[in-house]
Amino acid sequence: MNLEFFDMPVLAMRGANIFPHTVISLDIQRNISINAVEEAMRRGQRIFVSAQKDAMCEMPKFDDVYEYGVIAKIKQLLRLPNNNLRILIEGESIAKIVAFNSRRPYISGKLCAVELNPVKRVTKKVEAMVRHLTDLFGEYFSLSNYIPPEALIMINSVTDDTDKFSYLIATNINAPVDKKQSILEIFTTAKRLEALIKLLISEIEILKIENDIENKVREKIDKHQKEYFLREQIKVIQTELGDREDISLEVNEYLNKLKKYNLTDEVKEKVLDEIKRLQLMPAGSHEATVVRTYLDTLFDLPWNYKTKENLNLSKCEKVLEKDHYGLCKVKERILEYLAVKDTAPKKNGMIICLIGPPGVGKTSVVSSIAKAIGRNFVRLSLGGVRDEADIRGHRKTYIGAMPGRIINAVKLAGSSNPLILLDEIDKMASDFRGDPAAALLEVLDKEQNHNFRDHYLEVPFDLSDVMFITTANSAATIPPALYDRLEIIELSSYTYLEKFNIAKKHLLPKQLKEHNITKSQVNISDSALKEVIDFYTMEAGVRNLEREIATLVRKAIFEIKRDSLLKVTITDKNVSKYLGVRKFIKQNEEYENEAGVVNGLAYTSYGGTMLTVEANVLDGSGNIELTGKLGDVMKESAKAAICYIRAKADELNIDKEFYNKKDIHIHVPEGATPKD
Repeated sequence: MNLEFFDMPVLAMRGANIFPHTVISLDIQRNISINAVEEAMRRGQRIFVSAQKDAMCEMPKFDDVYEYGVIAKIKQLLRLPNNNLRILIEGESIAKIVAFNSRRPYISGKLCAVELNPVKRVTKKVEAMVRHLTDLFGEYFSLSNYIPPEALIMINSVTDDTDKFSYLIATNINAPVDKKQSILEIFTTAKRLEALIKLLISEIEILKIENDIENKVREKIDKHQKEYFLREQIKVIQTELGDREDISLEVNEYLNKLKKYNLTDEVKEKVLDEIKRLQLMPAGSHEATVVRTYLDTLFDLPWNYKTKENLNLSKCEKVLEKDHYGLCKVKERILEYLAVKDTAPKKNGMIICLIGPPGVGKTSVVSSIAKAIGRNFVRLSLGGVRDEADIRGHRKTYIGAMPGRIINAVKLAGSSNPLILLDEIDKMASDFRGDPAAALLEVLDKEQNHNFRDHYLEVPFDLSDVMFITTANSAATIPPALYDRLEIIELSSYTYLEKFNIAKKHLLPKQLKEHNITKSQVNISDSALKEVIDFYTMEAGVRNLEREIATLVRKAIFEIKRDSLLKVTITDKNVSKYLGVRKFIKQNEEYENEAGVVNGLAYTSYGGTMLTVEANVLDGSGNIELTGKLGDVMKESAKAAICYIRAKADELNIDKEFYNKKDIHIHVPEGATPKD
């Protein structure tokens, strides 16, 4: 490289590069550039041209231009209106600028020439690169629309001069300024050829993508024009047929709605197909009505709307404790869910099944859960459902078709993350129309319900954000496959203490509020509540207890109005005045041994109880008589007991032939009542 320095006017070129052995035309507008060109004309028509790093810079400084540029000769100059210039310049050699002189009305700089490292001998590798470059540029030329044919002819004619060949190709590539500048700064011919090959391959790929996009856009525009022409024809035909109702407004309304929803591609495609069908139908046809109903149903669904969950554990716990006494397992599980939701928001929701006897608060606690966590609540009663279409919906080709109960519940909730209660899931039936429990398998499977397809909608709807809670009185009638998808929480019957607290803290205040009466007017004491629990109700839950309390409040209000009293107080001493005689007698356990009588324990729907089993032996012929409303298990137990006695007759000092000479009568008094 020659280190001899010389001074020359500088032209900072914006948005373009110049290479040696190439000719380009430039329009000059900036004063500093016009002055530089005029100074160059006075000095022998030579000017140093370098590309600007930032094309928007109006007053470039030394750091704003690339240090390597080209010394060019001004071959033509044409003055334009507004004092602008148009020049034709030819690149001659590469130089490096080392300093600016900005005191003059133009930019000048201190330069030093740059010596190239040309190919001394054309090797096979260089020849191969030249041929490859020629082929690549031919492909590039066929893909681009702005390269003149003369440029391709010129490039093919100078393949023997590798430097000129490479610079001509670099000039005609529509690449960014920085990439073309990197080609200029390669002074070894072989390396420059390699860099040009990489650049051309990259630009060819970009051009292919651009052309593909352009073709698709053009096809889309042509398709839209065709559709527009056909729609206008349909409008004219409908007008000629006397169909005055113009459905274009309706179609536009549906299209505007579609833009507001963030739907998947599959759903969008389905909606657009239905809108096109509607557009082609006569406005008053039955089929058009079916399509309208279908589109209205789709747009009524909360595809994108979710309510914000309340993940404040302490606040949710207070709400649950306020509304319900006890039910610790359910409350604990809900709080665990909220804690996990706070740390892992994308984790699939839970599907709980509350199993317990009637009246223990299964349905009401689910409503409280929805209120506590801030979800919209919908209850579906599945008792007696026997048709699969109730769950999955009917295909819209049927008359009166509608979505299934699940999709309807989401629609009623108005959000895509409601809490849906599937009540009495053990009371479903099945017949020739299908098994609704089988249809629920997909709904209640966390791994599948993100893509639930209702027969009416025919498109997937995401149910993974829905919290499903089911209830049942018994797990025995729930199908095994459905049972396997549920997280079971068993709710046992309330204890005596739980019933008392529920009555005092919840049921009594609720009844006083419903009857618009205050505690100062009707005072029901704790002893009265205990009396009602012990002798007027026998149940697992508290429904009958609430009814009896409501009866007390009603009769007390009647007494106040009839006798013009200010206050009525009810205690255990006068409960019978309002509720009548005791309905149940408290069981007396026998603490003294008595021949022929034994006490047994039993579990019923309303809790544990004691059974008195009585046995008597009479002269006879070996008959065994069992009385009381006994099931098969109790009957088999009695027979097993007699077998045991026969086997142990010697040890018990009993006649071995007793079963042939005596009749045995076993009676279970409690077993004769319907509540067993």
